[in-house]
Amino acid sequence: MPAMTKTKGKGRGFASMDPAKQKAIASKGGRAAHKKGTAHTWTSDEARAAGQKGGRARQRLRQQ
Repeated sequence: MPAMTKTKGKGRGFASMDPAKQKAIASKGGRAAHKKGTAHTWTSDEARAAGQKGGRARQRLRQQ
């Protein structure tokens, strides 16, 4: 995964924030969703399918 860096622009919005601040905000949202009961939890079948999909995509990139 690429490192988060500051980009040129107007310096507004979530993407322009310091990575630590982004992580703190996202973490609060995740905890709130779990507390509320609306957070997604992966089943083993969903996780397996996601892993296979990522593996297939990676394999296609290597073949190019």
